[in-house]
Amino acid sequence: MSVTVEQALELIYANTKPKSVKIVAIEDAVGYVLAQNVVATHNLPPYDNSAMDGYAAKVEDSGKRVQVSHTIFAGDDSSEELHASNAIKIMTGARIPMGTHCVVPIEETTPCEGGVTLPDNLVLSKHIRLSGEDIKKDDTILFRGDRLGAHKITLLASQGITHVKVHKKPRVALFASGNELKMHFEQLEDHQLYNTNTPTLLLRAQELGCEVEFIGTAKDSLEDIREYIKIALECDLVITSGGVSVGDADFTKEAFGAFGYDVLFDKVEIKPGKPTTFGKIGETLILNLPGNPLAASLNFELFGQSVIYALSGVKAKFINSINAKMKYDYKLRAGKRTLVPGMFDGEYFEVCERFAPGMVSPLANSNCYIMISEERSLIEADSEVKIIPINFSFASATYKSLVTF
Repeated sequence: MSVTVEQALELIYANTKPKSVKIVAIEDAVGYVLAQNVVATHNLPPYDNSAMDGYAAKVEDSGKRVQVSHTIFAGDDSSEELHASNAIKIMTGARIPMGTHCVVPIEETTPCEGGVTLPDNLVLSKHIRLSGEDIKKDDTILFRGDRLGAHKITLLASQGITHVKVHKKPRVALFASGNELKMHFEQLEDHQLYNTNTPTLLLRAQELGCEVEFIGTAKDSLEDIREYIKIALECDLVITSGGVSVGDADFTKEAFGAFGYDVLFDKVEIKPGKPTTFGKIGETLILNLPGNPLAASLNFELFGQSVIYALSGVKAKFINSINAKMKYDYKLRAGKRTLVPGMFDGEYFEVCERFAPGMVSPLANSNCYIMISEERSLIEADSEVKIIPINFSFASATYKSLVTF
């Protein structure tokens, strides 16, 4: 069944469920997706404290000499109360004494006998960090579907939270098929090629937060491919490359069919990557990518990444784009939705100098791609395009069109 890109993505999201959950320590939680909302258990800061090394003072003592008898350090359990005509030396982070109106930085005061002279026009609450100004008790500080990174884990640590409930990481199985393929650690014959697809897809799946199992490279025979499939079906997602076209030795789809493969689409109206296939065997998702390296990689970025986001339980699961301007005129043949790799410099998108479906170098020299409408035969210089990053993840909680029309 041939589908448009939009129909393919709709089928992916409709048939992909988030993984089940487990509990992890926050030290081990980087890259996981929260399966719960997290509510603050106390204010942050928990008490009013000094934002500077200085003097706790009263506003009515502006411009006066005040007596200073002692110092409060961060961590001191002080119950002092500040009285008029006095100041208390206080260090950054220390609890603000009762009766304090503001904190005066040390460098704004002048030492005098028995204390300091304060500057004129003191301002109420200046240089005081108020209790709860960062986080208030009972605020929801993190939400189900948030992906945990270092700074979100900082929020958990600030509340004394040691463990959180997260979605398990997607388990991805990878194998390629082709008699002509050898792994990079094997001896290559004159009539053979190195398998570049599997290492590429393996590492991209890892970068996207998956646990990845490399099954190997199957020979172009039904029997061999079926053996690889048996092993791979223990995972949540199986990704293959090659063997999905219409050649005499393209056995992948037939081999999967023996296991009750429910094909949701087997062709996409896209260039390159038309034979990309997606379906299910039981609860295991199957993504069959073309064998040509650039076609496989680009279609993984579009469809594979979408499957992985949906499996992960992340709230921002829809691939998003960034508006840019075309650097030069680009001509192409209209009639097919086309993926074009290139480089985005922060303002302009420049099409990769040379690229074809069977090449491996274009994406190494690119940081994004654009998806051009089937109606366009020319993208003029300085016209707006939608670039889709490949060197970092950029996603949204709502679906947005990725097409440059």
